[in-house]
Amino acid sequence: MNYETFRPHPDLSTVVKCHWTLEVPHDTTTPKQRVLPDGCIEMCFILGDDIKRFTSENEYTIQPRAMVVGQITKPYFVQPTGYVNAFAVRFYPYGFANFTNKPISEFADKDTPISSLFENEIANKLQQEIVDAESTKQRIEIIERFLRNRLADQSTIDEIVRSTIQALSEAKGSASIKSILKTDPSKRRKLERDFSKRVGMSPKQLGKVIRLQAALRMMLNQDKEILTKVAYENEYYDQAHFIKDFKEFTGVSPTKYMSDDQMRLSSLIYAKD
Repeated sequence: MNYETFRPHPDLSTVVKCHWTLEVPHDTTTPKQRVLPDGCIEMCFILGDDIKRFTSENEYTIQPRAMVVGQITKPYFVQPTGYVNAFAVRFYPYGFANFTNKPISEFADKDTPISSLFENEIANKLQQEIVDAESTKQRIEIIERFLRNRLADQSTIDEIVRSTIQALSEAKGSASIKSILKTDPSKRRKLERDFSKRVGMSPKQLGKVIRLQAALRMMLNQDKEILTKVAYENEYYDQAHFIKDFKEFTGVSPTKYMSDDQMRLSSLIYAKD
């Protein structure tokens, strides 16, 4: 697997976390790969062979070749049908809301074709330009030109939502919404509504995902990390609380995750993110 990330243009750095590419040679023995929640929304272009997204143990759909992958609230499996070559934009949790008027909650746990989000002619033109580009550098230039033009036409970033996400990120997901809004608790109901519309999940859910990602990076980047230490440093109540939250978002225990061949893709991505 070859996974790379690229910084966005400064004009987009408040809404785009990174661009990324993934290449995986054709391998008929590749098992299903588990995709985990990370709090971000992605616009993805499949340039290689088709990718299956499983809806049950044996049933699947073929992912659109140009799509927006909404907030993930539960793990799911994908499997390549051949050569994997993908290019994508990873948005901050509030980022994609600046490019659409639709509530972000509508995209949760779905792959939405970009033709459903933008005018058909514009979506088709963008997809074709991305496919025809001769390099990652060209693809980044194309998508950033598209996003910068769209950003100018959309509403500004919701500062309360952004500041809440920033506080959650700085606390690695362990800060309570009550503590973040200590200056004005009356804002909580509005914040919940704004999160549903602009992020696609509740502040509490996002905080749990951010904390999970912090724990994952710690596990993946340090050999033989003791689970009690991971739980303590990420401010879980105890190891049992950590394992419970971990299984909620991954479907397996931390020990199983580290030894499961279906985790190769997520391990590669989340260790570098």
